[in-house]
Amino acid sequence: MNAATLSRWLLWGEWRAHWLQILVALLAIATGVAMAFSIHLINTAAFNEFSAASKSLSGESDLQVHGRSGFFDEMLYPRLAGHDGVQLANPVLELDVTVPGKQQNRNDHRLKIMGIDMSRAMAIAPDLIGLPEEGKSLDRFASDTIFLSPAAMEWLQVQQHDYLELHAGLETVTLRVAGGLVRARAGQRIAVMDIGAMQWRFQQLGVLSRIELKLENGVNHAAFKAKLSGELGEAFIVTEQTDQEQRIANMSRAYRVNLNMLALVALFTGTFLVFSTQALSVVRRRQQFALLRVLGYTRRQLLRQVITEGLALGVTGSALGLALGYGVAISAIQLLGGDLGTNFFPGVKPSIHLDPSLALLFFGVGVSVTLLGNIAPALEASRAKPALALRSGSEDTAMARLSAPWFALICLATALVFTQLPPVFELPVFGYLAISQLLIGGIALMPYLTAHLFTYLLKCQPARPGAVGMLALARLAHAPNQAAVALGGILASFSLMVAMAIMVTSFRVSIDQWLVQVLPADLYVRTAVSGDQGGLLADAQQQIKALPDFQRVDLFRTRQLTLDPGRPDITLFARPVDRADPRNTLPMTGDMLTPGTIPDHVMPVWVSEAMVDLYGYKTGERVRLPVGEGFNEFLVAGVWRDYGRQFGAVQMLLADYQALTGDMSVNTVAAWLQPGVTADQAIAALRRLAFGSALEISSSSDMRALSLEIFDRSFAVTYLLEMIAVVIGLLGVAASFSAQILARIKEFGMLRHIGAQRRQVLALLGVEGGLLTVLGIILGFLLGWAISLILVFIVNPQSFHWTMPIHMPWPWLASVAAILLVAAALTAVVSGRRAVSAQVVRAVREDW
Repeated sequence: MNAATLSRWLLWGEWRAHWLQILVALLAIATGVAMAFSIHLINTAAFNEFSAASKSLSGESDLQVHGRSGFFDEMLYPRLAGHDGVQLANPVLELDVTVPGKQQNRNDHRLKIMGIDMSRAMAIAPDLIGLPEEGKSLDRFASDTIFLSPAAMEWLQVQQHDYLELHAGLETVTLRVAGGLVRARAGQRIAVMDIGAMQWRFQQLGVLSRIELKLENGVNHAAFKAKLSGELGEAFIVTEQTDQEQRIANMSRAYRVNLNMLALVALFTGTFLVFSTQALSVVRRRQQFALLRVLGYTRRQLLRQVITEGLALGVTGSALGLALGYGVAISAIQLLGGDLGTNFFPGVKPSIHLDPSLALLFFGVGVSVTLLGNIAPALEASRAKPALALRSGSEDTAMARLSAPWFALICLATALVFTQLPPVFELPVFGYLAISQLLIGGIALMPYLTAHLFTYLLKCQPARPGAVGMLALARLAHAPNQAAVALGGILASFSLMVAMAIMVTSFRVSIDQWLVQVLPADLYVRTAVSGDQGGLLADAQQQIKALPDFQRVDLFRTRQLTLDPGRPDITLFARPVDRADPRNTLPMTGDMLTPGTIPDHVMPVWVSEAMVDLYGYKTGERVRLPVGEGFNEFLVAGVWRDYGRQFGAVQMLLADYQALTGDMSVNTVAAWLQPGVTADQAIAALRRLAFGSALEISSSSDMRALSLEIFDRSFAVTYLLEMIAVVIGLLGVAASFSAQILARIKEFGMLRHIGAQRRQVLALLGVEGGLLTVLGIILGFLLGWAISLILVFIVNPQSFHWTMPIHMPWPWLASVAAILLVAAALTAVVSGRRAVSAQVVRAVREDW
């Protein structure tokens, strides 16, 4: 028999005899690889499709000119069109308008309309040219026509020649569908019309959203961009297509990276299950390996055999993970969309593309992680001395090296150091390294803690202890290494589950409490979205204020500002704020000027936590913002908590905004009902106004419910990871305890020989399983709680730039802990039935 044949026999015999343990390890590896691979496939496909769709809107332009505060005067267009080095300038007006009857979800009821110069767009953005009916090419320039993409037609359920009603501000605009945009991307929900007609019909005369420039051949793009930026001044920004791509990448980078890291943590957890499986396998076959050594098997051959078994696990599990991940990615695209429910990539329908090199990379990661968990058992198998290994009772010494606490303490100290380090490229790299070190250190400390805890409990027994309890404690106290190995994978799964449960619960409860603070009014009235301009003018404001149903009415003006072309826009809120004590109006973090100390001659602003992290704003310092003509100076009076906008938001007084801009319009009204007036009565009164049909009216309770629904949809993948951790933990309990019990068959046979009854052995197993699981639950909870602190106080602030308090999901944690405890005890008893059977008693003959 050659070595290859013997290796196959050993591998197949082990897998066939202990298929449950092998299956759990394979599931852990496959699940980790599948989650990481599918998330990467989905995010990559969605990002690429969204980038391509965005690029199609700007066509073949070399540069784009935007205003920092939204729309700008169209008189800039002739100036740029005649600029030296500019071959072609294309003016664009872009609006997001509301479609009547499509208001069930505020994030999915808008249609993007682009107004373009049809003659110029043919040369610079041909994808935006609509295809009219044959012989009616002038429809492209008509004032009542619009061209829709196939996705928009399907969503709106209209065809060519149909009429379409749209809301813009308080106005209803009726347009005829003159044709389609046949070159639009799949899922791209856009519409195009003549820019002049759009300015007139949507009351945006004299303003533009951007100007696209195509430069003459030979012009240096970088030099021209720098020169033009200097000429236009701070009120404008000049960008290239690469800037737009970077901007899109920054929108979702934190979310994409964190999902990938959580999936890799799940894969990393599989490492401990592999380690547990392989370590218990080595302990169980210790005498077999020693016999092979006596018969001529070398240490290198034995090391290669155990590594080969781990490699087979890794290859099989990773291959299953790739197939499962590909299927999950396709299903997730259909169920949740390309943005996984987060609305980062709205209106895209990406297709999953399987890149062999990418698949090979994730396959390699899965195999490498598996081999990482296989190293220690393989080294122990090769280093064991045959004479000692052939003796019964030496099994616990096989893992004696694990009992030293120094390696665990070093890992824990390293994790503590990592928690104090700053983000890398605005990503919590060291936060996730701290989590990995905390997992390794916590699990490596298990043998030491197990030995000392159960030794102490053994000493604390009463004068006349029960036989079952004494034997269980003695076994756990004097053979702690096997117990610790059995609990390694369980501890990893349970701690990860606890950490994610605490993080998600903390976030959800914090958002719910935050929504109560930021939505104090009974009703919120909005105008249909119309670019960046408010839709409620002074007359409409007065009519709403005059309604007897309301005891208080606050006006809000929101708009977008561009501070950094490489980042998404920030949101500016102009509203009434208690200047003396903003805590009465805003959810402040505590970082604020002393109430009543803001000088009367300055304009205060209150910034979100993201503004502090991304732009370096600090309380008490002066900042310049593009509000009004050019930039104006403001005093940062405090920092408020904002869970709705991770890219930054600024609150300022409505009076200051109106004084700087002259813009008296608003786009949101918060209304408090009079005592005795119901929400339905107030809504009916608003609808009776002349412009009532164009208003979007929501109650604060409905808005909170919708926000929490969006939260749950956004965290759907996290919930899935949490459930997977629970399932793997339960399977790990079953596999680990059954493997440990099977490795102790001779021990149980000896107990039966000296008079122990079958029920006593089963009781012994139940007590051992219960004690070990209780310890695992306690340590897993402590380890998971520590990991959740890193997730809540390090990963979240460094990724999404907001902070939150810890909230514990006690009922859920107690339920899972109870299920784990019952599963462990039942598994120990069920597996023990075989161990104490009559046939197993004969196993002691090996020692006669």
